[in-house]
Amino acid sequence: MRETTAVRGKVELRPVRPAGWWFDALLLAALVGMTVALANEGLFGIDRAVADWSQAHRPTAAHWTAVILNYLGQGTPLTLIALGLGVLLAVRLRSVRPVLPPVLAFALTFLTIGPLKVWTARPAPSASVKDPFLPAEQTLPLFQDELPLKFAQSYPSGHVANAIVWYGVIALLLAPLLRTYGRTMPPRLVAVVRVVPPLVVLCTTTYLGWHWLTDSVAGLLLGLLLDRVLHRAPWDGLPLPGALRDWNRPFISVP
Repeated sequence: MRETTAVRGKVELRPVRPAGWWFDALLLAALVGMTVALANEGLFGIDRAVADWSQAHRPTAAHWTAVILNYLGQGTPLTLIALGLGVLLAVRLRSVRPVLPPVLAFALTFLTIGPLKVWTARPAPSASVKDPFLPAEQTLPLFQDELPLKFAQSYPSGHVANAIVWYGVIALLLAPLLRTYGRTMPPRLVAVVRVVPPLVVLCTTTYLGWHWLTDSVAGLLLGLLLDRVLHRAPWDGLPLPGALRDWNRPFISVP
């Protein structure tokens, strides 16, 4: 009873690093600025240079290694893993709260990544060497609404954004889950889980020609912004309906 009362007593946003909203504003400004620059045919030179270099330095072994590593950014498996961890932790703690982060993460990614891809309507670099076999210069611009939707969903990279969001949620849930088994998760391991897979996905998705470099950078900016939203949420203090009062235990601060 003391835990429940403490949780409901004071609801505050959780701290993030770097602290403050200035970094969120910087991420958003960078994403908007990059989108405006691309809409005005800026940054095409660096996109083309990186794509051409990758294509010229992609032997078979490196290609398939990158393909395998890129699976680290598959949104559906990551969603299911995060949800599974949340459900397991919820059962162990008898609390619905651990399920909330993957649910909100799914809502945020669904409402941002997909709509941005549809709105910006940009082909991938590979669109010049496979369907729809566009001229090389036509694969770079945004807002190509005349193309079928499946050929113009490159910006921003959903793999990169999803990797940042979902590995952040997985790290958020893994630490308290391990504590319920009497184990601890070292902070360095938390950092590895959150940082390494997104960086691998960013590099491989660009190297394979599945996204332009600016697509991947835009996915990075968007993913970091969404990640900060999720990690600010006061999961242990969010008010829940009275019907869930028996499933209202905190999980971030679980001993």
